[in-house]
Amino acid sequence: MSTETAVTFLNRLMAMVDVLVFSSSLNFSEIEAEKNMSSGGLMRQCLRLVCCVAVRNCLECRQRQRERMTKTSLASIKAQENLQSLTGSNAAKTGVENVTGNLSPIKDPDRLLQDVDINRLRAVVFRDVDDSKQAQFLALAVVYFISVLMVSKYRDILEPQREIARSGSQISRNIRQEINSPTSTENPVTFPESNKEKEILTPVEDVQVESSIPHTDSGIGEEQIVGLMNGSDLETGTGPDAMSELLSSLSSEVKKSQESLAESPTEVLKPASSITSISQGKGMNVKEILKSLVAAPMEGAESGPEPVSYPDPTVKREAQAILPMQFHSFDRSVVVPVKKPPPGSLTVNTVGGASTTSSLVTGSATNITSPAAATPKSMINTTGAAEAASTSSSSSSSSFVNGATSKNLPAVQTVAPMPEDSAESMSITAKLERALEKVAPLLREIFVDFAPFLSRTLLGSHGQELLIEGLVCMKSSTSVVELVMLLCSQEWQNSIQKNAGLAFIELINEGRLLCHAMKDHIVRVANEAEFILNRQRAEDVHKHAEFESQCAQYTADRREEEKMCDHLISAAKHRDHVTANQLKQKILNILTNKHGAWGTISQSQQHDFWRLDYWEDDLRRRRRFIRNAFGSIHPEVLLKSAEDYGTDEDVIKSKKTFRTQAVVNQNAETELMLEGDDDTVSLLQEKEIDNLAAPFCPRVFISRGPVVLSTPAQLIAPVVVAKGTLSITTTEIYFEVDEDDQGFKKIDPKVLAYTEGLHGKWMFSEIRAVFSRRYLLQSTALEVFMANRTSVMFNFPDQATVKKVVYSLPRVGVGTSYGLPQARRISLASPRQLFKSSNMTQRWQRREISNFEYLMFLNTVAGRTYNDLNQYPVFPWVITNYESEELDLTLPGNFRDLSKPIGSLNPKRAVFYAERYETWEDDQVPPYHYNTHYSTATSILSWLVRNEPFTTFFLNANEGKFDYPERTFSSVAKSWRNCQRDTSDVKELIPEFYYLPEMFVNSNNYNLGIREDGTVVSDVELPHWAKKPEDFVRINRMALESEFVSCQLHQWIDLIFGYKQRGPEAVRALNVFHYLTYEGSVNLDSITDSGLREAMEAHIQNLGQMPSQLLIEPHPPRSSAMHLCFLPQSPLMFKDQMQQDVIMVLKFPSNSPVTHVAANTLPHLSTPAVVTVTCSRLFAVNRWHNTVGLRGAPGYSLEQAHHLPIEMDPLIANNAGVNKRQITDLVDQSIQINAHCFVVTADNRYILVCGFWDKSFRVYSTETGKLTQIVFGHWDVVTCLARSESYIGGDCYIVSGSRDATLLLWYWSGRHHIIGDNPNNSDYPAPRAVLTGHDHEVVSVSVCAELGLVISGAKEGPCLVHTITGDLLRALEGPENCVYPRLISVSSEGHCIIYYERGRFCNFSINGKLLGQMETNDSTRALLLSSDGQNLVTGGDNGVVEVWQACDFKQLYIYPGCDAGIRAMDLSHDQRTLITGMASGSIVAFNIDFNRWHYEHQNRY
Repeated sequence: MSTETAVTFLNRLMAMVDVLVFSSSLNFSEIEAEKNMSSGGLMRQCLRLVCCVAVRNCLECRQRQRERMTKTSLASIKAQENLQSLTGSNAAKTGVENVTGNLSPIKDPDRLLQDVDINRLRAVVFRDVDDSKQAQFLALAVVYFISVLMVSKYRDILEPQREIARSGSQISRNIRQEINSPTSTENPVTFPESNKEKEILTPVEDVQVESSIPHTDSGIGEEQIVGLMNGSDLETGTGPDAMSELLSSLSSEVKKSQESLAESPTEVLKPASSITSISQGKGMNVKEILKSLVAAPMEGAESGPEPVSYPDPTVKREAQAILPMQFHSFDRSVVVPVKKPPPGSLTVNTVGGASTTSSLVTGSATNITSPAAATPKSMINTTGAAEAASTSSSSSSSSFVNGATSKNLPAVQTVAPMPEDSAESMSITAKLERALEKVAPLLREIFVDFAPFLSRTLLGSHGQELLIEGLVCMKSSTSVVELVMLLCSQEWQNSIQKNAGLAFIELINEGRLLCHAMKDHIVRVANEAEFILNRQRAEDVHKHAEFESQCAQYTADRREEEKMCDHLISAAKHRDHVTANQLKQKILNILTNKHGAWGTISQSQQHDFWRLDYWEDDLRRRRRFIRNAFGSIHPEVLLKSAEDYGTDEDVIKSKKTFRTQAVVNQNAETELMLEGDDDTVSLLQEKEIDNLAAPFCPRVFISRGPVVLSTPAQLIAPVVVAKGTLSITTTEIYFEVDEDDQGFKKIDPKVLAYTEGLHGKWMFSEIRAVFSRRYLLQSTALEVFMANRTSVMFNFPDQATVKKVVYSLPRVGVGTSYGLPQARRISLASPRQLFKSSNMTQRWQRREISNFEYLMFLNTVAGRTYNDLNQYPVFPWVITNYESEELDLTLPGNFRDLSKPIGSLNPKRAVFYAERYETWEDDQVPPYHYNTHYSTATSILSWLVRNEPFTTFFLNANEGKFDYPERTFSSVAKSWRNCQRDTSDVKELIPEFYYLPEMFVNSNNYNLGIREDGTVVSDVELPHWAKKPEDFVRINRMALESEFVSCQLHQWIDLIFGYKQRGPEAVRALNVFHYLTYEGSVNLDSITDSGLREAMEAHIQNLGQMPSQLLIEPHPPRSSAMHLCFLPQSPLMFKDQMQQDVIMVLKFPSNSPVTHVAANTLPHLSTPAVVTVTCSRLFAVNRWHNTVGLRGAPGYSLEQAHHLPIEMDPLIANNAGVNKRQITDLVDQSIQINAHCFVVTADNRYILVCGFWDKSFRVYSTETGKLTQIVFGHWDVVTCLARSESYIGGDCYIVSGSRDATLLLWYWSGRHHIIGDNPNNSDYPAPRAVLTGHDHEVVSVSVCAELGLVISGAKEGPCLVHTITGDLLRALEGPENCVYPRLISVSSEGHCIIYYERGRFCNFSINGKLLGQMETNDSTRALLLSSDGQNLVTGGDNGVVEVWQACDFKQLYIYPGCDAGIRAMDLSHDQRTLITGMASGSIVAFNIDFNRWHYEHQNRY
């Protein structure tokens, strides 16, 4: 502890005692009792503290006197210079002055005690004077303390010259000692708790004495002084809490200062001497302590236990000259030999930096106040060994004041009130009077006030009361000299030593005992603290390591997150770039199209390139062709030669030799799953599945930012597998391809041009279904179906990641089509679970869905997808006759046997395959019948080679060349023959054979070569019975839906998807393929060799893949039409009674022509009705009663049902609420009211009307007739409206056409019953798209949401086909005389019927091909197509309803004529009732059954 810190600490502690003890009247008995202290302990501790401060002030006074006396000494000057040069600090001020700013307690250095010390001693004695025993004890101790100090001062005044003579050599010697004295690093000052008692401990071990302070014999026994130093701070109780807090803060300050000093042991200038330690002196008695009070140099002293080391030889010689010393008693009569220190005593450096033992002082003193001549060099032993420092008891007290490792006190500015000369010339009496004039009255006062007690205590050698005589003397005289003389007398000396000294020694011993107890407590607490600290250090090390690992992890996460942010930003840039290019292309198409603003007629001569769009209809058919910006005729492409192909035997041989140990056995776990009863969807709650999936996702990076999940993934597209990163936020999916991947760099840019989603972004609101998928036979992929009727497929590292992704996506299941709940567990269900849980098989059996739709469902749930050519949907060959001129679909011989696989239809070839299996010799590969698969990527591309993007895909997979002409798909009949004869060709068909006629046409004029017989390979050669591709597709589809196929289709399903796919049944059915085509045959994750794995993946890619097995039992057959005679879908010929053509005629009171009829008759509607609107804008909601399907059913009675299907609106019939049915808003006078002016929503609750002068169209409620919404958007009067088919919830598209030659596509929200999907902005809804291209007023429009097309006709010019996104696809150019379109009807099957003026009809495909035309004599006012698109119904001014075959306009039926013209017509939901609106103001209901004109049923009517 530095001098400044020690002095500050002592002063603050003393000031606190002044305030809390001396200046207060608090009773400490309660505190002492609470802390288990002896009574009066606090006051005794205060006395020890006051004595300590008083002695410290005495020492400072003596230091100032010495500096005055030695001011002119050369040695002193030299020593001071050396000291300043070594310390390098300004020593002009004392420690007290440095700390207190010259506010030193020394007011008069010549006085023995300062006023403040005298007042404190008086306060100690007289504060609790009522407590007689305590006060008497304190008074006796103070009498001894003051007496000793007075006698000592008296001797100092008598012997000043000896002090001066000795001081010069002492200074130089002590400076050298101090220079070589290292820092003491003993125990720091602490304030521990002992017995729950906070006490101030002064560590005597660390208290060092300023060896440079000279002194003479003080008369105070060293034991008392040392004990004072040891115990003076020990008993101060903690009083109020504020005090204890202050003490704690002081202790921490002192501790910090000591620790700071202890950490810098290289300081040169340190105190040279140490104070006595009592820590090891437990066994010493009081006599031994008294013997050591006063000492003088002696000869032949014993050496200490440890040698003293000296860095400088000169210093060593001087120190050795000093060491031999002799201890003298107080009366100079007893020579005390030096004792060895007790074993284990602590060492404190005293001379020259050597470590000396700091033990209890040993020695004896029989007379402590002897006035005999004293040796001026008398020393107090501070080491307890032979090495004695030149110190005094006052010096020891000073060292207590200054604290542990206190620095040398610098010179103090003299505060003496008189000049030095006058002080030196004063007489001894005057000096005594001056020094003792303040303290003597206190002693007298104590003697007087405690006379009874002291007189009994201070007895002479013969038992006489000494105080009685002394009191007489004191009362009669105030002379200080007399009082001193009295005290110096032998009797008083002996009595005070014997009686008062014992009280003082008891006071000191109490402090010593407390010190010992406190030390033991400190050691124990320190050990405990060290143990706790060590444990905490260990914990800190562990926590630090954990913190470092967390920091590293956090840093890695942040780095990963930053990487992800960069990735998302770059992905957004790529997406914006792609979107910008698409918008630019779209604007260019709109502007530069022949019908665009910049279009010219010459552009029609340019060759337009088209490609198959990825848009799917409800049956997952991709039929729409769109413009191809990357189109080309590929003129640079060459043809392969026959030599480029190996023989079939080579192929077989290469496949047989490919074998690794990784695929010897099929995955047993998969086998168990396939054979187990795992057919129903697990009823596990989604939370449970989520918990199961949670631990399995090591490579998935979960972000705390907006990205919920991010994982490496592969985008699976036809002929493209692109690695990248899939990121999922709370509302969107992002995929960003890794353009730095070497595999991606190798992909042909021409292929990438047709690959969507490389920088993809999909909104959650667009997701309609999520299916689990396989990729390379591993169940690690997902296919997501979007609202824009496209799909995207991703492959993930493992199944755990798949689960994580599914649970991060919306809960949509597999959509709403298959009767399954929209839950994530459905998306994760196995194909067999989906199949078993759906209602599609039952619907197919009941003939609610077609064979085509059911096969597409099976393909979808079995994992077949358009995005992976190895898992392309598979369809059967059904026709076997491709040679005859006509095809009779009523002959069984024209149909294939669906109970056999395609390879065994030919008996001879079946024998070949059976022998191959039975004579199998390869032990490495399991036996199989067929070395090729019925569906491979190669076969898919060969089927579709004539249509982009498959042309580019084919060239990419075929080394940039078209096939050898003999191998190119060029003839349907030839392909069928190859499937019957070629042992390496067992291809089945693809769904396009049943809906896509464009696949047979080489519309881009590719050079496909010339066959060996000279035939040019271009369009596919069709059978003779198909005059054009559309005929082939239509007849092929008819055959697929025929009864012959329906009756045996379940057997083909068993082969492909069912129990004959694998196992013994597959062997029996000749249906075994290469083992690597089966699910579960190989676990790619178990193959660690990357090269081997790549080879395996390539092999799987080449071989093809089996669909997932959906059944392990036979598939149920389809029900016969005879069994379903009571269902509405069955032909009426099977019903009991035939219907008349006309069911009913309903005449409205108003004679206004019925210009619009809407038959929304679905039973689940709240009000099934036929809504009619007249020319005068009077509408009626005529309730519909479903009677057709009930007639002839069991239990049917006329009483239970209405006789007629339509019941007139009661408000119209009663003529009571006509105001609720009349639209009174004025329309533009130039508008001719017709069927196109109205649209009725699918729930019959709202009517949309156009033609208003303010260029709006309006929405009215059918219940109240009130206006609910006005929609603006056109620049001229709205002339026509159309509605698309509705989906779940009643949402649909509304298209409005106007005289401004544009159309606007709107969205009708069935939930909010408004135009637009934001109910808060219903006043200003925004259209979804603006359709341009017409030059005249739009007069007719039709929209098909399933196809995503809007077909519109203007007053003059061709009809235009737009997508619902606003792209102009094409113009439907009719014959020369077909330029004024009036009516348009489009079916979801892709037929578009347009009626032109003067009775002309044209039939177009949705891709713009004119399929047929006709002229009639009637002026047609209404037309509609049946739901399958095969039949057309027309009606006009002649009042005759006619039914036509749509494909070739063959007339099928003419209904009886009516007495008025037909203005509008519609079909009921079951296609059994035709309702027409008549010009006479009535409606007529006709019986209609399109089955009667079906080829299978027409001969039975």
